[in-house]
Amino acid sequence: MKPITTISGRAVAIRRTSIDTDQIIAARHCLRTTRTGFAEHLFAAWRAEPGFPLSDPAYAGATILFAGADFGSGSSREHAVWALQDHGFTVVVASRFGDIFADNAVRSGLVPAVVADSEVSAMMDAVEADPAALVTVDLVTLTIRTAGIEAPIRMNADTRQRFLDGHDGIDVTLQHEAAIRAFESSHVPIARAS
Repeated sequence: MKPITTISGRAVAIRRTSIDTDQIIAARHCLRTTRTGFAEHLFAAWRAEPGFPLSDPAYAGATILFAGADFGSGSSREHAVWALQDHGFTVVVASRFGDIFADNAVRSGLVPAVVADSEVSAMMDAVEADPAALVTVDLVTLTIRTAGIEAPIRMNADTRQRFLDGHDGIDVTLQHEAAIRAFESSHVPIARAS
């Protein structure tokens, strides 16, 4: 993973709550273990609906997604994160995330930015009023800014540090390699009965 300190880009808002992983990408599209080739299936059922924001050319190229509370609830499929990233999203902003989705996002380098409901709503209003509005997510200061609005991001210290350092789970484990090797060398393997 590359270190992430600040991300700036245009945003799109999906004003729905409890968006589950099956709505993000249906199970029938999760047949590969590669992380690419899923963008066309992102919110596929909703894209046929008139007025769905991801189908609006004004939001083409948006890299930040605003969504209602409880984003990513449901199953544990990593494909939901991969589909969002394959579409070009680097950050999802919501007031609450499904725990497993948030963990998968962090492991894959997608920033799950937790912001208060009222501030998410105000920022949604801003990007809907001006699709060209720049949104900045700053993990150094743990703030998000757009159109004169600034709000704090809630993120635990370990998650924030992983993004700032660009460390995935293996990198974090390898920081303790000397202690792991010392533990392994100090323990005699138990002989198995035959």
